[in-house]
Amino acid sequence: MFKSCRAALFLIACVALLPLDAAAWDRGSVDQFAVLPAGAANPEGITVDKHGDVYVTTFAVTGTPPGKLFVFGSDGNLKRQLDVAGSSNLLLGVAFHPQTDDLLVIDFGGARVLSVNPNTGASSVFTQVAGGAGLNALALDAAGNVYISDSFQGIVWRTGRKGGAPVAWASDPLLTTSGFPPFGANGMDFNSDESALFVANTGNDTVVRIPVTAGAPGTPVVFVNSINGADGLFVDEKDNVWICANQADEIVVVDKTGKAIAKLGDFGGVQNGAPVGLLFPASLARSGDSIYITNLSLDLRLFGLPQSVDGQWAAQVTRHTISRIRARIP
Repeated sequence: MFKSCRAALFLIACVALLPLDAAAWDRGSVDQFAVLPAGAANPEGITVDKHGDVYVTTFAVTGTPPGKLFVFGSDGNLKRQLDVAGSSNLLLGVAFHPQTDDLLVIDFGGARVLSVNPNTGASSVFTQVAGGAGLNALALDAAGNVYISDSFQGIVWRTGRKGGAPVAWASDPLLTTSGFPPFGANGMDFNSDESALFVANTGNDTVVRIPVTAGAPGTPVVFVNSINGADGLFVDEKDNVWICANQADEIVVVDKTGKAIAKLGDFGGVQNGAPVGLLFPASLARSGDSIYITNLSLDLRLFGLPQSVDGQWAAQVTRHTISRIRARIP
């Protein structure tokens, strides 16, 4: 027995001497990039223009129409606040079309994508989907086609560079969910050679890979599991996939094989009404060496859903924020 005790003590001592980075992820640091004006809530969609200005939409569950669009300079200062004309108060994905410079904004409440003037907020309908759609995120291919995830129907819709009637480009049970939060197909992006579209499934905690041949989709497969609340994502130039884990308050990076190579950021509580670090990170956008992340900070009980581990923290938030991390893998 004494020999066993000595052996156990020896093992404990060895573990204690291990460097910290042998037992934990280097999560880097999370900076508070910007704070939304008083009364503005639940930042969700995010994109960056060619000048480095950051555009943010809000999924303002307790707000009233029209929806809001906020534009921040690269220094984090608010440049302008716009009402998106004719929209609901529930705005999600946002992206600039690289060929037309149109600012596309998903109006979740209206089941449509709007083309929005980034200076005035004037809008027109880019595409409309009927029949219980839950439009969520945008992706674009090199030809200028626009792809829209439908979280409720498990469909990826596609339309041309000028919009118009969409077609159901891909549909599969892997893009639907009965899980929590109850959103299926969500954030999307193509890999570098556009041989695959990666789609987050929030409620299933998965990322789905849809192979693409000559623009046509193949059979979707689960690329990786156990991303807790997989939400917004993008694929970098090395085909690493950066994913918001909205129920784990972190960014998970996996390589092109699905192996986790980084976990970045964390939640550090609420101070003076603002989240410290990441709280329900929903979307992310890269510009140079920076990655900007929206802290949705949403208490899901507002939808009549069971509470999440962060629900009570989200209910304390009165100053909604955008975070920034370095675009590096430790």
